[in-house]
Amino acid sequence: MYFVLFSVLACLSTCHCFTGNDENHCGLLKRLLESSRVSVEINKKGFHREAVTTVELSPDVLSGVRVLLVHRWPRGVYLDPYQLASLSVESDWQILLDSAIDLELPAHKTSGFVTYVYPTVDGPTPRLLKVTIPVHGRYHKPSYDGKTFTSVDIEAPELLLRTEKCTQLSIFEPHAVVDAPCTADNSSACSWVKLQHQQEQGAVGLQFPVGDGSLVTPVCGGTLLVTMISCVALSKYLWKHRLV
Repeated sequence: MYFVLFSVLACLSTCHCFTGNDENHCGLLKRLLESSRVSVEINKKGFHREAVTTVELSPDVLSGVRVLLVHRWPRGVYLDPYQLASLSVESDWQILLDSAIDLELPAHKTSGFVTYVYPTVDGPTPRLLKVTIPVHGRYHKPSYDGKTFTSVDIEAPELLLRTEKCTQLSIFEPHAVVDAPCTADNSSACSWVKLQHQQEQGAVGLQFPVGDGSLVTPVCGGTLLVTMISCVALSKYLWKHRLV
């Protein structure tokens, strides 16, 4: 009798501690979401840039929190998968692309894509995270209205957080709970809590040069004329010197 009573009490105590621990971690994660900030800046010039994302977490960062940055890239830029593969070996982050990327296509023949960036954290989650990703501009259609540059807007990534010690995901409103790959291996999906956009920063505009469409006809005509004159001159020279 006493053994059964002792077992029941031990079970209730264990369940209470587990629930309390779960609530504690969920509360800390919710406060972490409310105080976190995400920003992005673009370095370098020309067609080859760097997107530097900064994540500012709460001073009392919860240990064991996993961070995921979801970038939604426009079709005017691309990432080089081979370059990313070599960088991820040396960097403190891993990346997953949602689709294959053709490096040669112009902007108007491609579509936007999504990347999932997983900062690698050894030990406690740091308060400040920085991820630098090389970004390359695509070639764009020539302009027929006199513009020499076109603009491509880069949005700040979405910040997703999760911890295995919190399972009560219904308490995180207004932050949404979304499904995303657990790791860069894309072997399974997990539930993540997405930070609502609280940063004041808007999209960062990149300027890329474009050709002048009004010059297509004269350039093609001039090229054809020079080619014909060169062929005639070469033919006369060969005929005159009996080289044919």
